[in-house]
Amino acid sequence: MTAPARPDGERPTVVVLDYGSGNLRSAVRAVERAGAEVVLTADKQAALDADGLLVPGVGAFAACMDGLRAVKGDEIIGRRLAGGRPVLGICVGMQILFGRGIEHGVETVGCDEWPGTVERLEAPVVPHMGWNTVEVPEGSTLFAGAENERFYFVHSYGARRWELVTNDRTRAPLVTWAEHGGDRFVAAVENGPLWATQFHPEKSGDAGAALLRNWVATL
Repeated sequence: MTAPARPDGERPTVVVLDYGSGNLRSAVRAVERAGAEVVLTADKQAALDADGLLVPGVGAFAACMDGLRAVKGDEIIGRRLAGGRPVLGICVGMQILFGRGIEHGVETVGCDEWPGTVERLEAPVVPHMGWNTVEVPEGSTLFAGAENERFYFVHSYGARRWELVTNDRTRAPLVTWAEHGGDRFVAAVENGPLWATQFHPEKSGDAGAALLRNWVATL
């Protein structure tokens, strides 16, 4: 089914989910600059109805999941994806999409959109903070025009393995990787309507702006 044509000049709508986590104002401004009409809200219906949903996240996995569940964000994400509606997760907003997170020996159940565990990076220096390159797979829409750029990371935890196996029954996700201190981790995923980045595109200058434009262009 083809989406109806958007009237000339009309901007797609994006809800930045306000669940008490993330650099919300900078995310709103960055997505606005990328060409969307942006609303910062925890309202369930608005989040379901928007053309795109951005899920930010900063801090601990467990705290983010608590905040997300408090506004039924896990249900919102699930319902949107069931209907093929775009969702973009950023930083811990990406991590909570995995099955579980382990921090300081405490295991927290995530949204389980992807199997796998978010765990502490095994690198000599943690957190991983600053600019880094990424390994982009062929055919990426998210990184189109920015395949060789550097992006801004700040995190101590990540998904160090990709565990989803499709066996060619469905289109395999495009997984982008990065490395810090000899340890590889998932830097971004493009999986149908569900996209996510471990780095902060809203803090990544022109390269991050290009990624957000690419996402908004798909809405």
